[in-house]
Amino acid sequence: MEFPDLGKHCSEKTCKQLDFLPLKCDACDEDFCSGHFAYAAHKCPFAFKKDVQVPVCPLCNCPVPIKKGEIPDVVVGEHMDGDCKRPPGKKDEKVFTYRCSKEGCRRREMLRVACGECRGSFCIQHRHPLDHGCARGGRPVSSAGCSAARASDPGPSGASRKGPGAWLARSFRWKVKR
Repeated sequence: MEFPDLGKHCSEKTCKQLDFLPLKCDACDEDFCSGHFAYAAHKCPFAFKKDVQVPVCPLCNCPVPIKKGEIPDVVVGEHMDGDCKRPPGKKDEKVFTYRCSKEGCRRREMLRVACGECRGSFCIQHRHPLDHGCARGGRPVSSAGCSAARASDPGPSGASRKGPGAWLARSFRWKVKR
């Protein structure tokens, strides 16, 4: 062995691996390999000194101080019930604020889904112009809108939409329209 005093053994009782780049725990000042360096990996008895977390109130975004041995959830709950300085107007903020403009629909959405034609606010089910009977009702822009328009449009020919020759009739009509 060229360098007998190079490196240190891991301080974990079950490991004792010779490590040439040992890591020193800043809480208990012992040397560990990379596998046992974390506080939880070597069950550091002084981890509570370094592993400090401060909970934040979800309403006012202020840090809530806790003492050793207190449960953070309980302390934050007491803060929210007592001296929380939440911004005015935030007390009863509703999540689903955008009501569908389609007549007879009572659904509400979290985000505004606006129609590109009439600029109305609609639910997901009525978001396309053909679904809510758009007043401006121009031609559908997307291919999905074109296929929906074709499906709802009664064909000029007498060919039925069902049966063995239906796909042939649809493809013929498509080519004729182009």
